[in-house]
Amino acid sequence: MALNNPAYTQNKGFAEPGTLSASDLQAMYDNSPNAVAEAPMTVEGSLMKSIAMFAFLIVGAVAGWMITSANPALGSTLMFVSLFVGFGLAMANIFKKQPSPALMLAYAAVEGLLVGIVSLVYNTAFEGIVLQAVLATFTVVGVTLALFASGKIRASARATKIFMVAMVGYLVFSLINMFLVMFGVIKNPYGVGGVEVFGIPLGIVIGVLVVIMAAYSLVLDFDFIKNGAAIKIPRQYEWTGAFGVMVTVVWLYMEILRILAIARN
Repeated sequence: MALNNPAYTQNKGFAEPGTLSASDLQAMYDNSPNAVAEAPMTVEGSLMKSIAMFAFLIVGAVAGWMITSANPALGSTLMFVSLFVGFGLAMANIFKKQPSPALMLAYAAVEGLLVGIVSLVYNTAFEGIVLQAVLATFTVVGVTLALFASGKIRASARATKIFMVAMVGYLVFSLINMFLVMFGVIKNPYGVGGVEVFGIPLGIVIGVLVVIMAAYSLVLDFDFIKNGAAIKIPRQYEWTGAFGVMVTVVWLYMEILRILAIARN
């Protein structure tokens, strides 16, 4: 799973997530070999490409769910295969100078396969948890989009720096927690997240903070699409915006799924 939004880390012109100004985006446009000949990016175009990517994600998720339900052993194997293949495709999309629709759609399908398998595992342990996670994810995305559209929340350089520091901290915590569980230092399957503080599992507290971080990541996604369309950068970057939104939404869903599982356990 992506721990931050890779769509803005290595693509041409992206030095740091959320720090792009209008002049930065203009420079992307001016330096593009297709700046004059290519049609400009639009919000509607990014929306359509987002729908296409989520369609591939859903198809992959349904396939992963059905395969694992019919053959758990095969599903387990596919989970690890999709994890590594998905990581490889994500890196390819991040480091590729120009957006590749084929690679992004392939990533969406593979990520969907992983999401479907993981969702079935959680739903088997906690019946109905997937529906709850999906509804909660839609709620967070909808509220964030509404607040962004109304102008009540915006990306800022200061907030983005805080976001990046928090992301690095969360990444370090996640790696340490994973190794603590792997080597049996902590027996709880959620690691440190399963430890209770004043009767509340630490994983719920951390999870709420991560959901807030994911919501801000969505603001960065929306901000990129809005600014890119405003200064008319090349249409190919509609795929970059769509890719960023999909990665963030999947990350948000997985975190909410984990929070609900810890709460119900």
